[in-house]
Amino acid sequence: MAVVVTFGEIMLRLAPPGFERFLQSPQLVATFGGGEANVAVALAGFGVASRFATVLPAGNPIVEAFKGELRRFGVDDTAVQAGAGRLGIYFVEPGANQRPSKVVYDREGSAIARAKAGSIDWGKVLEGTEWFHITGITPALSETAAQLSLEAVKAARAAGLKVSCDLNFRKNLWKYGRKASEVMPELFRMVDVGIANEEDCQAALGIAASSDVHSGKLDPEHYRRLTGEVMERYPNLKTMAVTLRESHSASHNGWSACLNDGQEFLLSRHYEITHIVDRVGGGDSFAGGLIYGLLRLGSKREALEFAVAASCLKHSIPGDFNRFTREEVEQLLKSGGSGRVER
Repeated sequence: MAVVVTFGEIMLRLAPPGFERFLQSPQLVATFGGGEANVAVALAGFGVASRFATVLPAGNPIVEAFKGELRRFGVDDTAVQAGAGRLGIYFVEPGANQRPSKVVYDREGSAIARAKAGSIDWGKVLEGTEWFHITGITPALSETAAQLSLEAVKAARAAGLKVSCDLNFRKNLWKYGRKASEVMPELFRMVDVGIANEEDCQAALGIAASSDVHSGKLDPEHYRRLTGEVMERYPNLKTMAVTLRESHSASHNGWSACLNDGQEFLLSRHYEITHIVDRVGGGDSFAGGLIYGLLRLGSKREALEFAVAASCLKHSIPGDFNRFTREEVEQLLKSGGSGRVER
């Protein structure tokens, strides 16, 4: 039985090979990606039973291929529900050095964007589980998807599950007439574990860190105040984690995170990631690592360090999905990341 249920949209991901630009060569590499599915895959890799809930078009062989991919990673696909609409697509061009990554969405009219409250039997989906995870991406897709997301969180709360939410603000998705700051606060009031970066807090909750998120250098003291203010405004929160990314270039980022549980403020180890292969999905690996740590490890400190190490490793491989085991993340924590050949 699944311990963690994640809910959101999965898309076909199309990317040029290597670090090429779109259609520099007449080919695109097809994989799958989506924030909540990425978290489910990461958790399965860490040894936590996970289930992915979504709505996808029926009778679609690409959907069947995706469900097979979920099963290959050990994720329960029994909550993938058929509905009217299409399979979303997104295109990603990985950046390098001073050239930023680019993402182009083609997901309007997708099955989950057309799904409505009442279309999913949450009692069945959540049966026997401990934890429910959602992001701010699904409520951004449509008015009905926002209503379905709110219904899901209410059902999880009623079932006694712990609820986590990664705010994951995507400015290119909020197109149906409502702002993230008008939708997300109601949902976030029912969350136990919040995950965000500094821009997410400002755009989705209207709570700003008093620093420049694009300056490349971040002051952790700002985030002590930021996480404290989030927890004060949302008293149901037990834990608030914020990822700290110092963007020197597309290929070189500083990476760390902080966590506030209302009793102490923790700052993680800092990693300099100097040859980024693909940063897409890095935040989802952090979320998966944090959920794993809070479920399985002995302290908030251990959970935070595991999450940051897991997301650091994710930057080294192409594609959305985490492909590292718990043991490999633990090895990074022990070794400090020397990169020496393992024989």
